[in-house]
Amino acid sequence: MPKKKTSVTVILYCAGMLISFVGIAQNRNPVYNEEIENRIKQVENNLSGQVHIQDSVNTCSLQQRMKDNGIFGVSIAVVHNYRLEWARGYGMADAVTQTPVTTRTLFQAASISKSINGIGLLKLAQDKKIDLYADINTYLTSWKFPYDTISRGKKISVANLLTHTAGLTVHGFSGYSKTDTLPSIIQILNGEKPANNTAVRSREEPGKRSQYSGGGITISQLIVEDVTHQRYDEYLWQQVLKPMGMLASSYAQPPAKDKEKILATGYRQNGKPVEGNYHIYPEEGAAGLWTNPADLAAYIVETQLSLQGNSSKVLNSEMTRLRLMPYIDSNVALGVYIMQKGDDKYFNHNGANEGFRCVYYGSMNTGNGVVVMVNSDNGSILEEIVNSVATVYGWKYFFRPEVKKAVAVTTEMANAYTGRYVLAKDTIDIRFEKKPMLIVNNQEFYPIYFSTEKDFFSLDLPFNLSFEKDASGKVKDIYFKNSGKEFRANRL
Repeated sequence: MPKKKTSVTVILYCAGMLISFVGIAQNRNPVYNEEIENRIKQVENNLSGQVHIQDSVNTCSLQQRMKDNGIFGVSIAVVHNYRLEWARGYGMADAVTQTPVTTRTLFQAASISKSINGIGLLKLAQDKKIDLYADINTYLTSWKFPYDTISRGKKISVANLLTHTAGLTVHGFSGYSKTDTLPSIIQILNGEKPANNTAVRSREEPGKRSQYSGGGITISQLIVEDVTHQRYDEYLWQQVLKPMGMLASSYAQPPAKDKEKILATGYRQNGKPVEGNYHIYPEEGAAGLWTNPADLAAYIVETQLSLQGNSSKVLNSEMTRLRLMPYIDSNVALGVYIMQKGDDKYFNHNGANEGFRCVYYGSMNTGNGVVVMVNSDNGSILEEIVNSVATVYGWKYFFRPEVKKAVAVTTEMANAYTGRYVLAKDTIDIRFEKKPMLIVNNQEFYPIYFSTEKDFFSLDLPFNLSFEKDASGKVKDIYFKNSGKEFRANRL
């Protein structure tokens, strides 16, 4: 990927129209001292994926990657030495009104909401209002979880809910348009209209393993309301967001009218906006937080300081250590995921709502961290930005790309592999025109490179890929493999 310097204005071609947007507007973003500004420029110009091609330039500018991926807006915050070092917005919060992203622009945090939700539940435990390991029906008064034979007589605890070890259904939520009738939390949990999800019920006995369940987090939301007799968003504001300094953030769904002007519009992969600009998520604890990277940086710093015993704005040091301790699963803690990188550990979560993607990392051993948010269904740029921050700030062991050698594509290879493949409901086209491409549903375009005659990879896809042939030597499918998971796209 060629390096390019960032410019004030970038022309983005997306969805058949040219859209001009301000990339870096100094009158709308903070300006820092020369040393920090130099680091910002390094971050902006060193985006890199997990795979590097041998003997090639493997870094790219932020502006170029935004253009390549059709991403309208990006917002970044970097934590260094236990403080927010810088925050900056890029591109457009809304392409129609030409509203630029600034550090004030609010994005949907999606599943990052679960991290802050975890703090809210642990605050109740710290205040002796709940026991993290007691049966959740002890605290649920407006609704009771309907245990059945699947749970095998085992009870679900709040700790189970926060670590996704409750054995529950409903992975995530798709939200509602502004014109939809919103369901109550009880209707959501029972899968009753107007809720658009199935009922939250047991899929296996609790305490067995971690299986992601936004449904379980929604039960924890109801526990907050039943115990405190407050609206969930009010309790989280008073007891968590405000004390931590997340003053622009809110769980209110739909968002308050006075915040409308600073809300980012969510965009699909094809560049079209989400209906009504964004979806509404009454499942507030699982997906409903509106925030920005600067506010999430305040959360990262408070967590780090509390872990060190140097702050207790919400949770004391003992409770913070408990919050970051894996429970049943080796890398899942109470509302966060734990990653080991060499000698360091990071607490982390990512998020994906309709039209929004985001991720954060906070070091548990040093005062480093990063938050990246985009108003797009395409989140491929997130980890590239994180990798750039890790490189520029010298996060040891965090980013260690895999180097692969690319081989030339022969006419015979192109003829053998060109065609359409099907994976579940998705169609995958392999084309060899100007360059080899893997195309998903005729909307997502990924350049591919061959490492052997049959093995190939993409800098934008986290898979090991290969073509498989039948006994006669004819190509029959594409084999995808990643983190122990295997998929096959069958050739038509």
